[in-house]
Amino acid sequence: MSYEIERKFLVTGDFKHLATSSTYIVQGYIFSNQEKSVRVRLKGDKGYITVKSNVEDSKVTRNEWEYEIPAPEVNEMLRICKPPLIEKTRYIVYQKNMMFEIDEFYGVNEGLLLAEVELTFENQLIEKPDFLGREVTGDKRYFNSELVRHPYCEWKDQIDEFI
Repeated sequence: MSYEIERKFLVTGDFKHLATSSTYIVQGYIFSNQEKSVRVRLKGDKGYITVKSNVEDSKVTRNEWEYEIPAPEVNEMLRICKPPLIEKTRYIVYQKNMMFEIDEFYGVNEGLLLAEVELTFENQLIEKPDFLGREVTGDKRYFNSELVRHPYCEWKDQIDEFI
């Protein structure tokens, strides 16, 4: 079984000058609910299908299976995904001996900047770089699958009410 152990943070500072690479991503969800999802993704010119599910009693660990599939097949599958599609640029930034994946969202999620850091174990300490803001790990509003159902543009003005 494959696991993904990650924490998420809002991005509040300048990071682009630190990025070692960036990739445009389009992804859609064939199925998703609060416990599991099946997504397809075009990451640059490569295609992927990913299945994720919750792990009981954990906010940072999820089951994850990801497989590369032909990009033309992903393009076909994106047509059957629930709109809107997630569009973003992913920046890779290495800081404090860790790799941060920072997503800059477009479309109905414009203005949202999220950083994810994958961990080796759940209680691993993170030395936060200056560009990281509030942690949102476990806040389902920031799951990409949830951003399809409730885009950032619908609730960004009330964000302080949720804190």
